Amino acid sequence: MAARHDIGNERELWDQYAGSNSVRDTVKDAPPVFCWTQYKGHGPGTEVLGRPASALEIGCGTGRAAAYLAGEGVEVTAVDLSPVMVEGISERWGSLGARFVCAEVLEYLRDSTDTYEAVYSIFGAAWFADPARLFPLVAQRLAAGGVFAFSQPPAIPGAYGPQGMYKGGFAGRALYTYRYSYTPRKWCNLLRKAGFADAEARVIQAPEPDHIGTLFVRAVMAGRAVHSPSGD
Repeated sequence: MAARHDIGNERELWDQYAGSNSVRDTVKDAPPVFCWTQYKGHGPGTEVLGRPASALEIGCGTGRAAAYLAGEGVEVTAVDLSPVMVEGISERWGSLGARFVCAEVLEYLRDSTDTYEAVYSIFGAAWFADPARLFPLVAQRLAAGGVFAFSQPPAIPGAYGPQGMYKGGFAGRALYTYRYSYTPRKWCNLLRKAGFADAEARVIQAPEPDHIGTLFVRAVMAGRAVHSPSGD
């Protein structure tokens, strides 16, 4: 059975997340940072995007990654579903030049006419949106040779496809969303089907043995590379 996304329900869930004390404290006090993994200082950095002049973050959360790129001179647009989150991060990071937009990502990609040299997601919309719908829309917004990269936790063995997730605590209103999990090979197949000329996916091992790793996926649109990456 297909996942039944309820955008109003999901927006309320992410508004509650944005209003939590830990997230508000992060937005208020933490500096900009760009890291693909859940472990500080671990894994690749911005070099995997190449040297884009423009970038789009889908599902930007606290906005710290977008703020980091803006500080490096990249023209960044960052989209998030939660108006509570977007209001807070616009106030916190807007002065750096990052542009924050409150929108449902699939609708934004469908309706936008802008193109970007990089699109990325760090534990963001690429984890929570149906890739069969998301990837073709991302491809439409990327310039020739542009990079699409995303990270999220790897699939639990044998647990693939859309997986429902209730708001933390399992009490109160039934707020829920879906996460999408596949093998690295399946992610690459989905990207190639959506029109990407090249795709690679791997699990970055955690810095400690037996800890949860990070799925990292990178794909390139057909055409001359806008900028050559300096390395992975």
